Amino acid sequence: MEHTNLQQAKKVAVIGAGTMGIGIAQLAAMHGHQTYIFDVDMSKSQIAVEQLKTQLKKRVSIGKMTQELFDLTFLNLRIAQDIQQLADANLIIEAILEKKEIKQNLFKQLATICAETTVFASNTSSISITAIASEIPNPERVVGLHFFNPAPVMKLVEIIRGLKTSHVIAKDLFALMEAWNKVPVTAKSTPGFIANRVARPYYAEAFRALQENVTTPEQLDFIMRECGGFAMGPCELTDLIGQDINFSVTQSVYQEFFYEPRYRPSLIQKELVDAGCLGRKSHLGFYDYSQAERMPKYNLPAIYTKSTHKLKVIVKGEWLHAKAFIQRIMASSNCEICFNDSSFNEIVLGDVSLRLSLGESVDIDYANEKIVLMDWHTDWTKAKAIPVVASATCTENDISSINQFFAEINMIPIWTKDHAGLYVIRTISMLVNEACEAVLHDVASEQDIDSAMKYGVNYPYGPFDWAVKIGYNNILLILKNMYRIYGEERYRPSLYLSKKVALTQVQQSQKMQPLCVAG
Repeated sequence: MEHTNLQQAKKVAVIGAGTMGIGIAQLAAMHGHQTYIFDVDMSKSQIAVEQLKTQLKKRVSIGKMTQELFDLTFLNLRIAQDIQQLADANLIIEAILEKKEIKQNLFKQLATICAETTVFASNTSSISITAIASEIPNPERVVGLHFFNPAPVMKLVEIIRGLKTSHVIAKDLFALMEAWNKVPVTAKSTPGFIANRVARPYYAEAFRALQENVTTPEQLDFIMRECGGFAMGPCELTDLIGQDINFSVTQSVYQEFFYEPRYRPSLIQKELVDAGCLGRKSHLGFYDYSQAERMPKYNLPAIYTKSTHKLKVIVKGEWLHAKAFIQRIMASSNCEICFNDSSFNEIVLGDVSLRLSLGESVDIDYANEKIVLMDWHTDWTKAKAIPVVASATCTENDISSINQFFAEINMIPIWTKDHAGLYVIRTISMLVNEACEAVLHDVASEQDIDSAMKYGVNYPYGPFDWAVKIGYNNILLILKNMYRIYGEERYRPSLYLSKKVALTQVQQSQKMQPLCVAG
């Protein structure tokens, strides 16, 4: 059954006049489609449209929107008084209550009044499109169209294919979203789709660190912002989302994946929810929002005084994925540097070895060695601080020499308890691993996953971008070490990641093979 090319759709309908519904309706109307908004409570539609007019008038007054676009939007946007008015719509997008049965019943009702070619799109963030479509006549026209809030601003739109969704419809919607100036990605209908699935480790590893009592919410959030480049740390972000909402999504993904250990919810978060500490909306979560300044807050340790004499530094290894860190040492006028070839990277200061963490535990792996492990920084050229942990063998003098070293390169060490992989490199490795699992199971492509995480949840890089920056082989080694230390399935490296590293190593060895020329 052929449907109208959705880019030429004359009539688009949005059902549900909440924040998401009116945002989607605004998008459709401002891009030239005759757009109807319908809600069972018509007063909600009226209020939503009036509020939108007020918001957009302000944008016109400050030059953020042209009067012509304002006029076009409200020329196209109309309120449907009865669902029967949607009978001739080419595309209907529902943004109603997040319950499968309610969405199914709506689409069943629409199927009795609309043409067989009308496309039914669900804005669900977690419900299976295959399940929603299972009881709908012509299930091939049911598709997921997941916008992110606020819909007019956020770039990402996930187009979700159920088992029977038409590939032609999915392709048409992709083109339509591009015409709406969105960044569309396509994914198979699996729990969490792309963004809500791949993002789980960002929260899970944060809560694990808190549960192991190795850091505090305010310190952890600072580290993830400063060193990871994330817009918000996991504790402040879940406070913003709502601890109850984030916990509910985690529970849903965990249950829908038949209790896969990678998605297990956290007791730390459950305690907050049970106590009614839901974050900003309840004025208390990880932080207290009842005062003018959010409490508690994090203050960096004082910077160490620079030495009056030259510091002898031995740099071993290539530091292939952290060259900017070595350049920073070279730029210090107070560091006397000696470079040595080595099979692994380390910086030797006296008899202490400073290394980038590869998922080890200093307490388990280096109990009898003087080792200091440091976390990863997403931009070594601008790094202000870095988490570090010392093995038990290190003396106060050893710690002082490390503090002295960081002072010479204008960085502040954040001393922390032993935590395998520390914080940033550990979290990123888990994000990469989750992304690899999604590709392995044909949920989405590498490119679409990177786009989803950058434009949907505002990560500084996509997981596969990160893997290139850090090195796939390093990511795999970090995961293997954490899997060894914890003995938990959640840290098991993805088969896709293992194969990718093996293939890369084969390709590199082939490039190094000398050419044989016949004499």
